Amino acid sequence: MTAGAGFLTIVNALGLPPGARVDARVPKKLLVEQGAPTAADKRAIQDGIDELQWFAACKPATIGVQAFSDDTREYLEIAVVGCVFRPGAKAARLIELIHRAIPYPVLLVTADENGLAVSAAHKRHAQNEASRTVIEHVVAASGLRADALDSVQIAFLKSLALAQQPRADLFALYAGWITRIEAVNAALLTGAFAPTDDQEAIDRRRAALDAHVRLTKEVEGLRAKAKREKQLSRRVDLNLEIQRREADLAAYANQL
Repeated sequence: MTAGAGFLTIVNALGLPPGARVDARVPKKLLVEQGAPTAADKRAIQDGIDELQWFAACKPATIGVQAFSDDTREYLEIAVVGCVFRPGAKAARLIELIHRAIPYPVLLVTADENGLAVSAAHKRHAQNEASRTVIEHVVAASGLRADALDSVQIAFLKSLALAQQPRADLFALYAGWITRIEAVNAALLTGAFAPTDDQEAIDRRRAALDAHVRLTKEVEGLRAKAKREKQLSRRVDLNLEIQRREADLAAYANQL
């Protein structure tokens, strides 16, 4: 399946009204100008991005969901954007740069040699500059394949439909998509996809996912350290610590 076809599988799964579709190519130059704070980021965009496309604009006039505004954030529109990365691209950094560059909250679909990724990031007003927005935290599910027959990914695609999301306002809608991304991340660990709009369950899952990511990195670091360690007694201590962290990992996986 081509990247474009993969994008369309996910975009079509959103079930957006035809009036929300934009289907316009975005010049890479705009991203360089608006979303690259350093020379290294400019190079990452130029070298790593093959194609950037604006698929849809979700706003009150196009999807019938009202805007949201309070002292912290203003959601007038949600942009659905796709991006194809070249081999060797710094995917994680590019995803963050795209979210930072676009003033609206973005549902971003990206493709690289490892498959598809779907990401989102809440935005708020900058503390000292109300006209500028900053992202809070990028939530991403990667390694997806839109043509996979995996039951988890099929359920995930079905869960993205606009009709399945909270529709009180655009903030609630966007939060619904974020919880679906978190749910598929949990399902990739548990094998069971269980989306929910219950806030207590969402908070519990979010905390468990964050802890699982942190502990996974710690275990990887300890394993690398143990591999380099020359003293047998110290290596034994490190392996015992790895076993304790792995037990904690299993405990958090059970909370997902």
